[in-house]
This record gives sequence, C-alpha cells and structure tokens, in this order.
Amino acid sequence: MAVETREFRAEAKFQRVSPQKARLVLDLIRGRGVQDALDTAAYTKKRIAPVVYKLLRSAVDNAKFVSSEEGLDLDVDNLYVKQAVANDAPRMKRIRPAPMGRAYRYQRRLAHLVLSVAEREGAAGLVTRAEEPTPAAAPAKTGKSKKVAAKPKKAAKTKAKEAEAAGKKKTASKKKSGK
Repeated sequence: MAVETREFRAEAKFQRVSPQKARLVLDLIRGRGVQDALDTAAYTKKRIAPVVYKLLRSAVDNAKFVSSEEGLDLDVDNLYVKQAVANDAPRMKRIRPAPMGRAYRYQRRLAHLVLSVAEREGAAGLVTRAEEPTPAAAPAKTGKSKKVAAKPKKAAKTKAKEAEAAGKKKTASKKKSGK
C-alpha cells in the first residue's frame, strides 16, 4: 500500500530581485529539513534571504493548517523543502539618461518565488528493519593461504632523487660564491 506524500506550497510573487540572485539562496535550502532551512535562511547575508525565511514559515504554517483541517497526521519535524524555485516575472522597463541628450533603456528584473514542503517517507532515526550481514561479504577460509604480491619499493627511488637534488644545491652554491 503506497502512501501518497502531500506537498504544501507558498508563493511570493513580484519580488524586486532578479531570479538569478534569488536562486542563490533557494539552492542553499532545497532538500534540507525545515528547521535547518530556516536557520540557513535566517543567517544568510543576501537581501532576499528574509523574504525566503518568511516564505518558508508560510509554507510550514500552510502545512499545519491544511493537515488540521483535513485531519491528516503530519509530523512538522519531519518536513523538508521539496521544491524551491525562482521564476521570471514581468520586467520593468526603465530609461537612464545618456550623453548628448540620448537615453539608454534597461530592465528591472522581478521574480516569482515558489516553495513547497513535504513530509519525508520514513521517520528519521527509526529503524524499520534490521539487516544482517550477508555471507558473501565475509571472505571464505580455505586450507591454502594466498600470497599477496609485494609492491615495488619506492623508497630507493626517492632516496636517489634526494641525493641528486642535494648535489645540485651544492654546485649551485659553489657557483654563487665564485669557487
């Protein structure tokens, strides 16, 4: 019997930030637990971070409200950020004065933020079934022991390189002193 997980959404439309800048904060919280995501959004030093924090609180409150209205058994501590996207909103066209009486056009970008939370399938920290180690994982003992091939010694090569480097340093110091 497959239990359908329910998503709870919150949206913030027409936010005065470019979607690219909003995605920087949303990428930090996507996939995290709600409490961890709230802490991350609260201490992120971006201008849009307080809006994301408020949006996440709204999504959690929506989850609480809908679950109480519909009689769903919802564990708020088991919620995580399932989806966090910043979509383009209509752009505002603006004009900036330019040299010699001209005007340059530029665009102010806006974003629609959409955040949804859902409950994780398995309860965190609870063991559903204990797994025993498989017999294939343990090596089978036989009467004959295998010899492991020895790796080539690298110590002799490194000592030879060190001696060569020391010889070069001595000759370089003699050339500098003029001898």
